[in-house]
Amino acid sequence: MEDTFRHQGLRKRLVETLREKGITDEAVLAAIATIPRHYFLDKAFEEHAYEDKAFPIDENQTISQPYTVAFQTQLLQIKKRQKVLEIGTGSGYQSAILATLGARVYTVERHEWLHQQSNELFKKLHLLGIRSYFGDGHNGLGEFAPFDKIIVTAGAAAVPPALKKQLKIGGVLIIPTGEGVQTMLQITRITATTYESKEMGSFRFVPLLKGKNKK
Repeated sequence: MEDTFRHQGLRKRLVETLREKGITDEAVLAAIATIPRHYFLDKAFEEHAYEDKAFPIDENQTISQPYTVAFQTQLLQIKKRQKVLEIGTGSGYQSAILATLGARVYTVERHEWLHQQSNELFKKLHLLGIRSYFGDGHNGLGEFAPFDKIIVTAGAAAVPPALKKQLKIGGVLIIPTGEGVQTMLQITRITATTYESKEMGSFRFVPLLKGKNKK
């Protein structure tokens, strides 16, 4: 895998685009400048990897557009060593950004093929801060809870109750909810039984499906 000066220059240009669109977290922008997005895409899309666009990946899924990745990550306000649960590994790009920010990432993917592909890529890139699992994201990873932060990278019809329960007190869950066009929610756990929810704009994601899809 090659990461040329040209790729690095295109990433710098992408970072400037994201800054112009309102991303202000310099740590997030630095992570996007660091991770070669073209590694996470099919070769056919390599020339377009640093455009601010979503692209198809295997299993009828997508790699989110960089603005969406940056926006969700900025809302999480990651601090080093925080335990972060990601629902929907997909290509692995979002996981890589979180790990680059110093998070301890636990990521769940329901498509076995995507799970295996992303896991191989994490090893090649020496992203040691990522633990990936094949499973139903609606259930989270209760055995490793509680989490400081949870991010969902697919559109949920409703917020899965298990995910809210797996947040630490003071923890934050970022999740797009709704049909078709989703509303991004930032949910903070205030006490054992109370949560505060804020709407953070409209986005479009593939749906968060139940169950596991073996290859």
